[in-house]
Amino acid sequence: MAAKNNALNKPVTVSGDLEAVVGKGPMTRAEVTSKVWEYIKANGLQDTKDKRQINPDAKLGAVIGKDQISMFKMTAAVSKHLS
Repeated sequence: MAAKNNALNKPVTVSGDLEAVVGKGPMTRAEVTSKVWEYIKANGLQDTKDKRQINPDAKLGAVIGKDQISMFKMTAAVSKHLS
């Protein structure tokens, strides 16, 4: 089991654009990831044919870009909004 003080459990500051999607920070990286997925599912942003692809709306697009993105590359894009 992972240690409680690993990077996923360390509170981080969230950028203004990301706050529009996940809410007010600071929060852990794990919480940010969870809230981004909640937002994607609540707004039906997964591609219907390929669930690994995300079709961002205006709010999420401000964080990860306007074009369709793979869920694997999305994590790297989101991490640029954490400090």
